[in-house]
Amino acid sequence: MTSFKKIVLTALCAASAIATRAQMPGTLSLLGDNHVFYRLQVKQRFLLLPVEERQENARLCIIKNNEIVKELNCKLAVDKTDYTVPLDLNDYQGSDILIDITFPNNRRSTGAVKDFVVWKELKTSDSFDTTNREKYRPVYHHTPQWGWMNDPNGLFYKDGVWHLYFQYNPYGSQWENMTWGHSTSKDLVHWVHQGNAISPDALGTIFSGSAIVDKINTSGLGKGTVVAMYTSAGKSQTQSLAYSTDDGKTFTKYANNPVITAEVPDFRDPHMFWNEDIHAWNLILAAGQEMNIYSSKDLKNWTFESVFGLGYGNHDGVWECPDLMKLPVNGTGEEKWLLICNINPGGPFGGSATQYFVGSFDGHKFTCESKPDVTKWMDYGKDHYATVTFDNAPDNRRVAIAWMSNWQYANQVPTMQYRSANSVPRDLGLFTDAGETYVSVVPSKELLALRGDKTNRLSAACELVVDIKSQSKPTVITLSNARDEQVVMTYNPKDCTFSMDRTQSGNTGFNDMFRAKTIAPTHGTIRQLRIFIDKCSIEAFDTAGKMAMTNLVFPTEPYGRLTVNGAAKTTLYELK
Repeated sequence: MTSFKKIVLTALCAASAIATRAQMPGTLSLLGDNHVFYRLQVKQRFLLLPVEERQENARLCIIKNNEIVKELNCKLAVDKTDYTVPLDLNDYQGSDILIDITFPNNRRSTGAVKDFVVWKELKTSDSFDTTNREKYRPVYHHTPQWGWMNDPNGLFYKDGVWHLYFQYNPYGSQWENMTWGHSTSKDLVHWVHQGNAISPDALGTIFSGSAIVDKINTSGLGKGTVVAMYTSAGKSQTQSLAYSTDDGKTFTKYANNPVITAEVPDFRDPHMFWNEDIHAWNLILAAGQEMNIYSSKDLKNWTFESVFGLGYGNHDGVWECPDLMKLPVNGTGEEKWLLICNINPGGPFGGSATQYFVGSFDGHKFTCESKPDVTKWMDYGKDHYATVTFDNAPDNRRVAIAWMSNWQYANQVPTMQYRSANSVPRDLGLFTDAGETYVSVVPSKELLALRGDKTNRLSAACELVVDIKSQSKPTVITLSNARDEQVVMTYNPKDCTFSMDRTQSGNTGFNDMFRAKTIAPTHGTIRQLRIFIDKCSIEAFDTAGKMAMTNLVFPTEPYGRLTVNGAAKTTLYELK
């Protein structure tokens, strides 16, 4: 971190002078119980904003030459600073800016605004320290360097690089200021933070969406252009386009946004894909508790085709983050269409989850092959949501990534420098069981490259492989530590179930809904389990793909003891 310049602050309230303070890079003017101006001559890259999580959001408007150039919400520190976040001032170098700040409360509940901690700890700097300060930050899962993250957005693969965009709050570790953050990877497991890709504008904040590689220039924006569609979340939710001619590094917003509108309150999360069957683009879009389907020749002009959802699956919450794709059915030579439908609330164990439907699609209408009252879940843990796949993945693969949290407690999990991680990548397929078609979920092959040496010791970041030697009795796998915190996983071949009990897993007191035992059907016998353990998560898979379960855990110290009851062989790999 660079040293900070000591600039004298003179704060004026009406005609009276307030005490001069050191370490303040700007000038404060008090305008009322909850309103201030903060004037700053920009000489360094960042203004470091002190954040206090228990406060409500203050509204900040950045004004240059009498025009608002940026707006954001931030929980500015009143009594103490929990952490700082950087406000990037690079576009205003050498200029005078005015920051118009409105606090939500008045002096009756918070005291005098002139005494807020924020004024003592505001600093400018040419750098921001992103060194990890969280004991629960995963080793091999994607996380933001700082700030809040939820849904993965705009996933695509191009020229050897996997691109992961995500719902992002750069100004705090709780949901707010929705922006597309951006990370890239060459191997699907090691990610490099690339900064903000698409930021809020006059149409609203930037909600979830998708991105595609326009290989043949159907859009007229250029061959190989990356085109993104996202929800503009203003007074209403509408759909907008942005495009990138530098492989997703920067985006230009389409001049004629929005491109799709409707009279639906929860109208969001557009997912575009090329449909070779009709030689055109399709789009599936969440609309309340249904999915709207559209088609287009040029990605700009969209024709409404049909609606799916009435009476099918679970409707206990809002439908969100759809995806639609054709997949082979294992061992049959057939292909069927998979429609992914994330829902919140309504999951099998409360809160957020990913349901899906299998059927046929002719480019105009999706027809589900199951009866309307059948509900299918992709993952039977509590922390698998907003699942979507990468466009243009090599070898016709369907690689999915989920948000590894649950809206029941996502804002309260015990981290602050950042909040939320993504699941490990998974390859999707289809299989049949008892006359129904289900999704198969297997860890992506790239995860094998994480394996280090075999070890006899359970660690905070490892893969546990369990070979089941007998189908006559349950196999019970227990991860525990010296504080008697434990996670108990049980495969019961008689009931054809797999369960994970995290009720005694460690820190669970931040929300009563976190304590849970989750249970999944196994669709027959399990021969081998692959269990991915990271500092705050456990993801269990049937190696054959017939069962997946993702759960967060927050042990006060890492699980260092492994106990297996039943006929099974275990192998541990360090992951790094």
